[in-house]
Amino acid sequence: MNAAVRAPAAALRFTKMHGAGNDFVVLDLRGGTPPPDADLCRALADRHTGAGCDQILTIERPRSAQATASYRIWNADGSSSQQCGNGARCVAAWLVRDGAARGAEFWLDSPAGTHAVQPLGGGHYRIAMGVPDFAPQAVPLAGFAEAQDEYAVDIGGAEVRFGAVSMGNPHAVLEVLDVDSAPVATLGPALQRDGALPQSGNIGFAEVVARDRIRLRVYERGVGETLACGSGACAAAAVLIRRGRVGREVAVALPGGELRIAWPDDIAQITMAGPAAFVFEGEWSA
Repeated sequence: MNAAVRAPAAALRFTKMHGAGNDFVVLDLRGGTPPPDADLCRALADRHTGAGCDQILTIERPRSAQATASYRIWNADGSSSQQCGNGARCVAAWLVRDGAARGAEFWLDSPAGTHAVQPLGGGHYRIAMGVPDFAPQAVPLAGFAEAQDEYAVDIGGAEVRFGAVSMGNPHAVLEVLDVDSAPVATLGPALQRDGALPQSGNIGFAEVVARDRIRLRVYERGVGETLACGSGACAAAAVLIRRGRVGREVAVALPGGELRIAWPDDIAQITMAGPAAFVFEGEWSA
């Protein structure tokens, strides 16, 4: 063999999954394979020439003593993210199928912390998503010193009012009368670019249907509008619970499916329950 000719790189195995339509390419990196760079993320995520996904999830060795594994999140544009609730459920389902996670409860390390996971049966999982943090410095939110029920900024000459909370990643939540007609595709990216959100953010548009039900669309940072956003569902529920608009347990209907959010009290962790599904297995050799 000519020494100048290199053997092709080993194919990268992946699993395509989704949680309520929020779809992922899952990579097992526990053996020491390096994480994908931005170019590879964009190639994998491309819906015409790649596997197609909203985010890439990498399963890695645990960082804490009690965790089964850790995971990281990479957006379709190659940027990294701190949290992904739908992705956490998919990682949990992947580890259960792999045999690495067993029992009535186990833990996962994310970039935002360590999360308890409860398998519920039927491909559903409950994830403890942490305590919502409303401090402007935590979101982060610029130009505001104290936490407020609503913040107001000027977008293109119009006042836009929203709630803001950190779920380990930044969220702005706008309450709307009709989520179907909400200007998600225009106001979402405009608010992401506004100086009030120095690290951009996930922009949720929430419609209160009843005390125990809301409808939600989310324009995600680094992705665009997705069929579901788990941390966004938690953020919307937390903002509306604090306002007294909904009860402590609420169903969140997203375009891709339904999640159930529970926040027993202001100092408790908020939990999210919903489905995780396998789509196909593949090998990336490009």
